[in-house]
Amino acid sequence: MDWLASAAPEPEACRWEWERHPLGVALLPAGRVWDVLVVRGELGRPTLEVLTRVLDRPGPVLADRGDARIGFFVPPGTAGRWVGTGVRGAGRGSWIVVPPPDRAAGGVRWLVPPDGSGVLTDPAVLELAMHEAAATLADGKGG
Repeated sequence: MDWLASAAPEPEACRWEWERHPLGVALLPAGRVWDVLVVRGELGRPTLEVLTRVLDRPGPVLADRGDARIGFFVPPGTAGRWVGTGVRGAGRGSWIVVPPPDRAAGGVRWLVPPDGSGVLTDPAVLELAMHEAAATLADGKGG
């Protein structure tokens, strides 16, 4: 929880939001500790499946209600350099609604919760996983 809250301008206020606010979510700035690459769920779910096959542990992955959008946490600066189609980057100047690491809240949930180690998904590995997932979907083999 400390690692995730460290992205907040006021980490204690972030913890308060998680523990006491009725929605149980905090609004955290991207671009300091991490960026987030957001894709539609149709691509995000199979991309996560590929990542979990090739990595011991991918970085944190967040999903909205119904898994319509999946957000992959990547190193800061990635969003500004990403040139892929259909991927929305949340970097410096963007804010993300984030539940606490141990539960879903406010319509968002962790598919891969942060473990406090600061591990983020390598953008090159994420890109390759997206390509593999897209190819599988195009071949009609994906979900």
